[in-house]
Amino acid sequence: MSITAERKQALIKDYGAKDGDTGSPEVQVAILTERITNLTGHFKSHHKDNHSRRGLLKLVSQRRSLLDYLKKKDEGRYKSLIERLGIRR
Repeated sequence: MSITAERKQALIKDYGAKDGDTGSPEVQVAILTERITNLTGHFKSHHKDNHSRRGLLKLVSQRRSLLDYLKKKDEGRYKSLIERLGIRR
């Protein structure tokens, strides 16, 4: 359900503005998106796992607030990020 350290470093490298850029909204949203996709795959076989479902809802809410912040600050970065990640909306 969690992402590996190698995958996390790859996401930081792909979405970060520079080396070691872990605080930018793009990197945070990319990492959250990876965790969300892993959890949705988990629910395909574990339908009744409501404790993890609550965690999934928290992750989705956190990602939504980061995306709202990014949209408010810079619309172009927001549009390019949701296009790169394949997030609808």
